[in-house]
Amino acid sequence: MTSSADQSKRLAIVTGGTRGIGEGIARSLAADGWRVVAGGIGEEEIAAFKPDPAIEVVRLDVTDDASVAALIEKCPRIDALVNCAGVLLKASEFGIEGFARVLDVNLTGTMRMCVAAKPKLAAAKGAIVNTASMYAFFGAPHAPAYAASKGGVAQLTKSLAIAWAPDGIRVNAIAPGWIDTDMARGAIQDPVRAGPILARTPMGRWGKPEDVASVVTFLVSEAAHFVTGTVLPIDGGYLVV
Repeated sequence: MTSSADQSKRLAIVTGGTRGIGEGIARSLAADGWRVVAGGIGEEEIAAFKPDPAIEVVRLDVTDDASVAALIEKCPRIDALVNCAGVLLKASEFGIEGFARVLDVNLTGTMRMCVAAKPKLAAAKGAIVNTASMYAFFGAPHAPAYAASKGGVAQLTKSLAIAWAPDGIRVNAIAPGWIDTDMARGAIQDPVRAGPILARTPMGRWGKPEDVASVVTFLVSEAAHFVTGTVLPIDGGYLVV
């Protein structure tokens, strides 16, 4: 997995790191001098990922203990963990099977990664950044499991921040607003929905993955060494209107 020259470089794992916000984060960290392991579950998205010598792309299923354990085992060190794997099933979330699936990926998958990576994060005095959402603050009438999972991620972040501070691990979360990714594409391309969203956003535009990535790069850096337990909105002001 690594050359001897790479062993001393900071290593970050980014789940969901082969597309959308996760890809933006992986590339931002790589540009900042990190070695990055980007986990993706879809073969097509992994194959389509534009290569970067600082980013190793692996297949990762955050709902599978063996998949998670295998990844953690192969990493010689872990300085940062960014949990960005997520799923949104909308109408299917009103069924128990769909509801459970979303929680398993978004919330339990986040916890599974955190627990598995904890020993190596503690050894490195590292940082975790989880991915919440605007729906950690608002209800989502079209996606009850997604909103429930993201509210859970916010509270999990605060709980782990308290529990793991003695181990030297900082735990924060981001709460992206309307970011121009595949997940938001339906709203962006629907003028009936897009108009009110942009009207409510003081900055008057859709966010970009790099808007989120720069904040994550800060949160895992030494510049944020006294920041833990926060859930930071990255939303162009959408939350305060």
